[in-house]
Amino acid sequence: MSMFDAADVIGLVGGVLIIIAFADANAAETFDKLRFNAMNLMGAVLLIISLWVHFNLASMLLEVAWAVIALWGLVVALRARRG
Repeated sequence: MSMFDAADVIGLVGGVLIIIAFADANAAETFDKLRFNAMNLMGAVLLIISLWVHFNLASMLLEVAWAVIALWGLVVALRARRG
């Protein structure tokens, strides 16, 4: 029996992306809003996929909110880069 299934691995990758985005935002000389929100959105989506298999309501609500906010931030960042 495997300790992790595919949903666990997907969720772990999502969590790592969010942590990397947070660390990068704090360590970078200049804040890249586009990269930060893109990584957060990808991480949240991967965690949502994982939670679809191993459901937890509180975590699902948190990740959906995280994804919505990251998507909003991504749109704002893209508009700012265009003009």
